[in-house]
Amino acid sequence: MSFGDQAVPEEEPVSSEGGAAHRTPAVPGVAGDGNGSAAPATDQEGPAEEADPREVLTRERDEYLLALQRTQADFENYRKRIVRQQEEQAARAAQHLVDKLLPVLDALDLAENHLKASLDVGEGAKALHASRAMLMDILAREGLERVDQPEVTFDPAVHDAVAHADGEGGPEGQTLVDEVMRSGYRWKGQVLRPAMVRVRG
Repeated sequence: MSFGDQAVPEEEPVSSEGGAAHRTPAVPGVAGDGNGSAAPATDQEGPAEEADPREVLTRERDEYLLALQRTQADFENYRKRIVRQQEEQAARAAQHLVDKLLPVLDALDLAENHLKASLDVGEGAKALHASRAMLMDILAREGLERVDQPEVTFDPAVHDAVAHADGEGGPEGQTLVDEVMRSGYRWKGQVLRPAMVRVRG
């Protein structure tokens, strides 16, 4: 066999230790592992910046404070509403009681007028007068106002005219109360019962 007929051995790739090794071409966005295998590229940006704990606590504190203030305001409004309802209920109950007492006051007025007409000044008359005066004083301090003045201008809001007398009225032609036939009453400024009167003018 001649020299030219000898087979030429194939070249072996040079290892990475002895020279340049065979490498896989780089692919954009994919990182190699040095052995020719591709690995996914990693995000080079760091984690998002965390919120300041003091700011978080401050925000939560403000939210809790606002919720507490709202709760306190709601409770204060509820308390005021309950107090107002109780006062209105007590006022209605007192007015209802005084309304029931008006016939009693009328009976005491009739009894006193009868005693005055009979000129009875005995102990019974004195006791009746004192009891009536005491009752009227207590009711007046609580807000009861008696409407029984004659010779005043007739006011249809507090007077109920049931008769008319002859005579002149006021200096400017007003209708006057000539006589109070039954007393009227106001309770804390509100007309409880108009006075029954005779008018003139």
